[in-house]
Amino acid sequence: MASTDSIAGEGAQDGALAATNRVFAKVAWQIVPAMVVLYIAAYLDRVNIGFAALTMNRDLGLSPEVFGFGAGIFFFGYFLFEVPANVILERVGARRWICRIMVSWGAVSMATAFASGALSFYALRFLLGLAEAGFFPGMILYLTYWFPRPVQARLISLFLAALPLANILGGPASTAILEMNGIAGLYGWQWLFLLEGVPSVVFGIAVLWWLPDGPRAAAWLQPEERDVIAASLAAEAKRDHVALLPMLADPRVWLLTVPDFLIVLALYGVNLWLPQIVKGLGFSDLETGFVTAAPYVVCMAAMVVWGISSDKYGERIWHTVVAALLGAAGLAAAAVWHAPLAMLIALTVAIVGIYAALAVFWTLPPSFLGGTAAAGGIALINSVANLGGFFGPAIMGWLREHTGGFGAGMAVLSGAMLLAAVLVVLVGWRVVPPSP
Repeated sequence: MASTDSIAGEGAQDGALAATNRVFAKVAWQIVPAMVVLYIAAYLDRVNIGFAALTMNRDLGLSPEVFGFGAGIFFFGYFLFEVPANVILERVGARRWICRIMVSWGAVSMATAFASGALSFYALRFLLGLAEAGFFPGMILYLTYWFPRPVQARLISLFLAALPLANILGGPASTAILEMNGIAGLYGWQWLFLLEGVPSVVFGIAVLWWLPDGPRAAAWLQPEERDVIAASLAAEAKRDHVALLPMLADPRVWLLTVPDFLIVLALYGVNLWLPQIVKGLGFSDLETGFVTAAPYVVCMAAMVVWGISSDKYGERIWHTVVAALLGAAGLAAAAVWHAPLAMLIALTVAIVGIYAALAVFWTLPPSFLGGTAAAGGIALINSVANLGGFFGPAIMGWLREHTGGFGAGMAVLSGAMLLAAVLVVLVGWRVVPPSP
């Protein structure tokens, strides 16, 4: 029989664990909804180009190849400023820097309404990438200021749920705005950029009140709650790198860019062309908005459940791999299935796999990076990988123009997800070694 002392000790431990969990739950309710709102605004401004293309391409005379290149050139601007932007965030604080990012990208997104041809379209998309650089890796870094590694997958999944939620809300909203064609002498796609850019500016200013720079600056935390967060983070504070330059020499950082590049290539290859794929199945512009939202409803629930599973079992590599394989299978099926319902089911499976893989993947860099190394390393991985956001839409556009369909493009994206799964297996053990 257990002694009274041991039972009391176990009870005290359970009580302390429950108190710690309550603190992290409080923090999650305070900051994660705000982060989700910000990312919805960001993502709408990044991908509403896909819905604008339903009428903009005709009005501006943009070919599929020109549209694919312009949609993707965003990521070159993003690539150039990503690492400096995240290092600046770590130095000046999240609150002011995220405000700067959001206000500037909202303004550039609204200016896209006045594109007049291919060159101005390219220039504005490039500037949008420069303006938004640092937002996503800054948010991943920001989560590490508040939460220890054992709960990060579910928090990253909740944050990334903003992506499918943006598609759920943005699809119907964007196609409804397109119906404003002719009001005040503007095309519907011009209204789309103008109206969807406003929330980014408004929310960017609101960040100054919404998001504290860290636990010590959170007025809604009690001193003892701040101490709980500090103690939890201190218990796992040891990282392989905390300084910027040694991180750059670590091959694991560079190796992680490759599978992330392939996942992002598939993600944007699908996302930016999905409205045109769906419309090609025989739907109207307005119907397209609602139909394209459906796969993301399933995706949002699935990726959060997958993140919780990853945290529950403390396993990262195979959760990323299985999700990537699911994405590859869905894309392969979409490449060969032409019946509308079958293709939509296949695309839903593909989207679930792509997003679930991405959510768990982002638990890997913080497992060995901290401090300025985490700021620079997360941004470096994300910036290089996000070049896939250029190549995915561009490849789809090129193949669409030269084959007349989307099947070849889907097959290429499927191969990318399959290769990503293989590389995560090969690279993952170097980042998270197997338990002895």
